[in-house]
Amino acid sequence: MTSPLQSLIATGTKLWVDSVDPTEIRRYRELGATGATSNPIIIADLIKTGRFDSDLRRHFAEGLDDEAVAWAMTDQLVRRAQEVFLPVYEATRGDDGYVSFELDPLLEDVSCTLTVEEKARRYVELGRKWSAGHRNRMLKVPATPGGLAALEELASLGIPLNVTLVFSRRQYEAARDAIWRGAQRLPSRDRFKSVYSIFVSRLDVYTEKAVPELSPRAQGLVGIVNAKRLWRLNQEFWADKKLPLKQEIVFASTGTKKPEDAPWKYVAAFAGSDIETNPPATNAAVEASGLTFTRQVDQMPPDDILAEIDAKVDMVRLEETLMREGLAKFAEPHRALLELIAAKRRG
Repeated sequence: MTSPLQSLIATGTKLWVDSVDPTEIRRYRELGATGATSNPIIIADLIKTGRFDSDLRRHFAEGLDDEAVAWAMTDQLVRRAQEVFLPVYEATRGDDGYVSFELDPLLEDVSCTLTVEEKARRYVELGRKWSAGHRNRMLKVPATPGGLAALEELASLGIPLNVTLVFSRRQYEAARDAIWRGAQRLPSRDRFKSVYSIFVSRLDVYTEKAVPELSPRAQGLVGIVNAKRLWRLNQEFWADKKLPLKQEIVFASTGTKKPEDAPWKYVAAFAGSDIETNPPATNAAVEASGLTFTRQVDQMPPDDILAEIDAKVDMVRLEETLMREGLAKFAEPHRALLELIAAKRRG
């Protein structure tokens, strides 16, 4: 019998686990997941379990400082997940089977005094370091000025890229165009791979507060409409590029924030194409739902709802607000991870 998550995958969606917990990775791989993502919150949550205390003690004994321990643990956990998904990478010839590794979030901290150009150079240095020797590691770079400025060079090095913190068409197009410029510098594009993580639920949290004049029919659909439009743009852009690997949208931030929303609201909306990175709790709710999912990614709300959203939602203001909030959420977890490691060191 097909499970709900297996029915989602059967529509054409690739399921990437929003975790590098070895237990979760094995469980969802058995259900058909083909990739995973990592971030400092995920690493910190795993360290909190105490399951990796022996690894921490080993790193402490090696004389590593807290920052170095954080990256050593991230590298270790991502490597383990890569091993699970390497057969997928090999079977798809590099089209799937990746684990995302987030580059230093502190480059985007409000206290960081580096210029955009200096941040870009640092992203490229880190990209070279953390991609070296890895076939199915994908580097996660934010769609910030510094991150965007690094993308062409990173792509020209043949590094698989996951552009994150994307909320708007402007960000998506800037990232995509930079990566394509870099890809055209490659001697071969046979292994060229990029994905674009479009955040979804945060848009609906924003419009509920900032655009209360949206009708009940339109409220709660802005994240879905925005992501589906970007998905369509992405399909159209790459259609004539004659690339062996797909350049895809990642539907991210798919966990619902309102208790009255079904946990699978966003999961169902994007079924049928590209990649979903669902939080473990969302995947668990989906799996327990008993539902059978069908293709919905190319189905849009009625024209009058689209017109209302276009008339009432200022996407420039939305992007500015969500990037400001997103950058705070981006850097803070890494600082929290460092504090956790320091506490573990003190015993």
